[in-house]
Amino acid sequence: MRRPDRFLLYLGANLAIMAAMFAHSFVSTQNPEQVFAKKIELVKRYGLTDLCIFTEARYTRHPSQADLNTPFQDYPLSFEHFPSGSIIAPPGHLRSGMTHE
Repeated sequence: MRRPDRFLLYLGANLAIMAAMFAHSFVSTQNPEQVFAKKIELVKRYGLTDLCIFTEARYTRHPSQADLNTPFQDYPLSFEHFPSGSIIAPPGHLRSGMTHE
């Protein structure tokens, strides 16, 4: 078998696999309402209380539960060492500079 023939065979096999993957994604899609209902049932069954966005640090798990000094718990000028801290913005009450009285 010549080299161009092998390349065409390789290319055809990869295109067939890619077409099968696209076909599978269209066939296996579920109704969004059913997926949402399953998630609601899961929350009720296990008694989940709050959203957990990231699992790295306690101040990125749920932004509303963060306080002013948590990202700098090592020392005041420490750098953010969790990637999720740079992805999500701080909650509004922390950005506005308001203090709790």
